[in-house]
Amino acid sequence: MTEQTERVDIAIVGAGPVGMTLALALAGGPHRVLLIDSRERGAWAGDPRALALSQGTRQLLERLGAWNAAAATAIETIHVSQRGGFGRTLIDARDYDLPALGYVMRYRDLAATLDARIDPRQLLNGCAVTEVSGGLNAAQVTLADNGASRRISAGLVVHAEGTPGYDPDVQVFDYRQHAVVAEVRPAPAHARRAWERFTPAGPLALLPLGQDYSLVFTMPPDKAAQLLALDEGAFLAALRAQFGSRMDFVASGPRASFPLALRVRQQLSGARQVWIGNAAQSLHPVSGQGFNLGLRDAWELAEALLANATRDAGENSTLTSYARARCLDRQGSIAFTDGIVRLFGNDRVLLRSMRGAGLLALDVLPPLRHFIAKRMIWGARAWP
Repeated sequence: MTEQTERVDIAIVGAGPVGMTLALALAGGPHRVLLIDSRERGAWAGDPRALALSQGTRQLLERLGAWNAAAATAIETIHVSQRGGFGRTLIDARDYDLPALGYVMRYRDLAATLDARIDPRQLLNGCAVTEVSGGLNAAQVTLADNGASRRISAGLVVHAEGTPGYDPDVQVFDYRQHAVVAEVRPAPAHARRAWERFTPAGPLALLPLGQDYSLVFTMPPDKAAQLLALDEGAFLAALRAQFGSRMDFVASGPRASFPLALRVRQQLSGARQVWIGNAAQSLHPVSGQGFNLGLRDAWELAEALLANATRDAGENSTLTSYARARCLDRQGSIAFTDGIVRLFGNDRVLLRSMRGAGLLALDVLPPLRHFIAKRMIWGARAWP
């Protein structure tokens, strides 16, 4: 095998939306940036996933010139309730003078918009990272590129793909739940309202996407398998049963499921390395916080690197300062999401009554509702 070596200031491992957001946020700065991805360019074109994007994420993407308004479906209201218990709350974008609380967009549409703004000279596709090692003056990234070994020497390596691996620095909590995902057609039309419905099986979210809803229904693995095995009519009937007369559904697309776990890397930075997005933390999908948190990781890392542009990108003080600054938003988002799962994942009568009281309090006490809503929109730091 032959080996090539080249030098960059910042190597970003992962050219998904988080990695590309970081590259765009660094554009125009003094750093030579290289995006490395094991997939070929445009591999995301067939990705069927839907993403919940907060209003804060829209503002971030607009600053980068990467907001795809035509592909986004606005969420103007969110209805939160529990099945089999009293209490509900309604969060409305008009209370905050915002056009929407958030948006739903297909992964492929967001990726395509970001990709269109990336300088092709910054991209290295179809290369698998086989090793990353930190050093005193540079980190070394070893790649397998079409049968050849290729080495990148970088002042900083940013890990921006995958989920936190199994190593001593990663804490893992298995929720023992699977998320069943599908697209379903409501009747009548959704009127840009999202639903967060807490059921005895687990949280159920309906997010408006075009004319349909993107469904995320979490439940124990055995129940998920049963739901996947139903024909379309029986599946829609099971879904109607979660809402009673409030909602009706007339069609559904293909269904899939995946296991859920909380994975958190304890140290965001190391020797000339830093972890962002899903590589740093993987959250439960309830309340749609994880992806938005990852984009804020990318934005704030870019700000930290550009603020110290005259210094070495991998300087330890810059990385530790970034990690410290992300602590509040990161831990707050993790605690908020995990707390909801634990609070609403138990169907005991006393807890159901307490949840109902909490939802009622959110509905009749605007300051409390606004506190929750603003952190859903802008994160734990409630920026900007």
